[in-house]
Amino acid sequence: MKRILLFIATNLAVVLVLGVVLNIVFSVLGIDSRSMGGLLVFCAVFGFGGATISLFISKWMAKRSYGVQVIEQPRNEMEHWLLTTVQRQAQQAGIGMPEVGIYDSPDMNAFATGASRNNALVAVSTGLMYSMSRDEAEAVLAHEVSHVANGDMVTLTLIQGVVNTFVMFFARIVANVISGFLSNDEEEQGGGMGGIAYFITVMVLEMLFGILASIIVMWFSRQREYRADEGGARLAGREKMIAALERLRHGHESQLEGSLAAFGINGKQQSELLMSHPPLEKRIHALRTMR
Repeated sequence: MKRILLFIATNLAVVLVLGVVLNIVFSVLGIDSRSMGGLLVFCAVFGFGGATISLFISKWMAKRSYGVQVIEQPRNEMEHWLLTTVQRQAQQAGIGMPEVGIYDSPDMNAFATGASRNNALVAVSTGLMYSMSRDEAEAVLAHEVSHVANGDMVTLTLIQGVVNTFVMFFARIVANVISGFLSNDEEEQGGGMGGIAYFITVMVLEMLFGILASIIVMWFSRQREYRADEGGARLAGREKMIAALERLRHGHESQLEGSLAAFGINGKQQSELLMSHPPLEKRIHALRTMR
């Protein structure tokens, strides 16, 4: 319930901010909001704006949604090991030291998030720390540090922004054509349902186009996972990375949700076209055949 309320409140705030930004853009540039150019600007502001704001507040959202406890001063040997391991890997990868945290969850998982390579958060679940060996946990941390070093959070945000923009734009173009035909028919019959038809059509088309667009985004996400696995193998060792993935094959399904699911070490099992992570068997095979 906490996550749901936080999600709703955040999205309402985002919509309010983007609405203000949109009005400023229209006023400053003198764009007619009813023109084709105005529609494209509207879609771009909400498409890119929503994705960008999500990126900048991703650390804040992750900490509150999952109760991540950031390690400021290590309280025990495990926390000290986590900090020193991430610090060493960050130096090897050439990035700023990420914040390191732990969140309470039985599933073996970890995630990285943040607005840039030098402003990131790496968090691991208690289930991972208590179920994996140190070598396996080291490989998982290396995988997440590689996500940060590769700039995956920013790249995925840009791709999501482009996709969001075109989904909104084409949904409204097609809906406008359809509602135009319906309005003409209703005018001949004395009705007036064109506005309602337009709204419903936009919603349906955004869902359909969104599913098609998700296939593209998830394809990129899977390629990004292979690269993070390779990065993890370089930082921690290929055999450690393979051992960590083998361990995940026998663990629980990922409990991460939303955008964080794409940056966890393990993904949910579903149709591969809509999976953010490749099947573990394919990831292990890719590592075994890696040069």
